[in-house]
Amino acid sequence: MVGMRKRGDKVRQFILENVEQHSEDIVTFVSSALGISRQAVNKHIQHLIAQEIIVAQGATRDRRYTLRELGGKIFKYFLQNLQEDVVWRNDIAPMLSELPANARELWQYGATEMLTNAVDHSSGSRLIVDVSKTAITCRIVIIDDGEGIFKKIQRELALDDERHAVLELVKGKLTTDPIHHTGEGIFFSSKMFDHFWISSGNTFFRCGYRTPFEFVHELPNSEPGTKVFMSLRNNTTRTTKEIFDSFSDEDYGFTKTVVPVQLAQYGHEKLISRSQAKRLLARFDRFKTVFLDFENVESIGQAFADEIFRVFAREHPNVMIMETNTGPTVRQMIDRARHHD
Repeated sequence: MVGMRKRGDKVRQFILENVEQHSEDIVTFVSSALGISRQAVNKHIQHLIAQEIIVAQGATRDRRYTLRELGGKIFKYFLQNLQEDVVWRNDIAPMLSELPANARELWQYGATEMLTNAVDHSSGSRLIVDVSKTAITCRIVIIDDGEGIFKKIQRELALDDERHAVLELVKGKLTTDPIHHTGEGIFFSSKMFDHFWISSGNTFFRCGYRTPFEFVHELPNSEPGTKVFMSLRNNTTRTTKEIFDSFSDEDYGFTKTVVPVQLAQYGHEKLISRSQAKRLLARFDRFKTVFLDFENVESIGQAFADEIFRVFAREHPNVMIMETNTGPTVRQMIDRARHHD
């Protein structure tokens, strides 16, 4: 009996972990993945519905299943004199008290860093924090009514446009107030959470731990302020130390970064010029190791490759540039630049 109970628990856990991605075909998916009958899957689903963990919607043929929200609350604040640690301790932390210690630590870091950004940098007056949780994940959305993070970075650093602001932001070590901030909060938060995205003005970018990098410029509907979304599985084994260590050296300094090369592109233009490469290379000298991610970049020009892999490499021997997700055309151009006499 104990063995059967454990087997049932595993099946139900599998259902919960996959129901959001397979809300319309969860029965078929689980039956195929676990090799059990559809009738058995339906029995487990009915058990979860009875426990009010998942919700069924629609008629039999169009039935959809979703995770039930087990708790959620929206908090509203005035930004003036708001203290992020007080918001965390009094409002957010009590809602996450049942999570494992490592998950609570990840949430404390991400939530307080994003709150600090809103308080110190948004130039807004109001803040909304939306906290919700299910049996599998917790989500926090933080919204301010300020200038907008990308527009502010663009303006204060005199960048070409908001796209360039995103490029600088994802590198890390970027701040418009270096006396009071290190510019690490958004970088590390984006690596800690399963899903992490920022929407501001006409620009959206996503770069969570479980999700591939995504960037959208010139969204059809522009909203004021900045919206930050974070979600994390409740049973994550990830720790803040693990994330910090993966981008640090033996002296615990923030020495490594990952940069999506596609952010150096504007529209459908090709990456061919030295000026494009120099834009990408800005502030690389603050790191010891830079990983260039060529995902979605089909080709690069000779001058672009030469500026990065020969000229910059020669002038900055203490900075190691490594590349990932290179297709054959990009790979050929990089090798050519590195072996140029």
